[in-house]
Amino acid sequence: MSLLVKAQREGQTIARVTPQSACWRYVGFAAYRLEPNEVVYVFEPEREVCIVVLSGAVDVETPNQTWRSLGSRDSVFEDAAPYAVYLPPNVRATVRANRAAELGVASAPAKGEYPARLIEPASMKRSTRGKSLNTRYVCDILPQTEPAESLLVVEVKTPGGHASSYPPHKHDTDNIPHESSLEETYYHRLDPPQGFAFQRVYTDSRDIDESMAVEDHDVVMVPRGYHPVIVPYGYDSYYLNVMAGSQRVWHFNNDPAHEWIINKDA
Repeated sequence: MSLLVKAQREGQTIARVTPQSACWRYVGFAAYRLEPNEVVYVFEPEREVCIVVLSGAVDVETPNQTWRSLGSRDSVFEDAAPYAVYLPPNVRATVRANRAAELGVASAPAKGEYPARLIEPASMKRSTRGKSLNTRYVCDILPQTEPAESLLVVEVKTPGGHASSYPPHKHDTDNIPHESSLEETYYHRLDPPQGFAFQRVYTDSRDIDESMAVEDHDVVMVPRGYHPVIVPYGYDSYYLNVMAGSQRVWHFNNDPAHEWIINKDA
């Protein structure tokens, strides 16, 4: 099975990953494009959900709460954090576009310990990671410091000519605090949209070793192993990461063969 999920170029559903389609246990992800007044219905009876308003503006209505005109940017490449909504299991939501919009919908197993809530852009930590041609810009949408049962959600912008998720790192071993076991999806966007980036997913034993040319709106599944992203000159990269596993904490290990890069200019 390929780890690359190609985007649908037409229709409301851009891409979808379920535990069944990915042959794993935790992460679910879907991306949608909505025209004005178009609706997406979200319902997961046994999973928590994080709806990320990637671009445009939407209303989100549940039986007990309604949030109006959620949207902070016209493109994921703008210098702004997104709006998001957290939903516990068994809560139905109707998402209606006020104007053309793009959504990312993440899900993972949960029991219902936390109520539905709005996650505002001002509450999200934004930071710069790496240096030189390893620099990228991170926005923590639903990090481990904020309430949720399984989900971790983050977005990353990487300038053209740079590497990201690099040096290659992995989080596939349950050995906390040294490393945690987390499945992960990458939802890729490129600017300009005719661009491409490269992502490799590989393990130490090379029982997984897949190199992919990813295009705008494609999804890459990372069941385990290292997973660096390389962005060609002339095109900027954005990706939305969804992670979940047996414990909701992110600890990773770098590929020992490439860890010297971190200390090169120290």
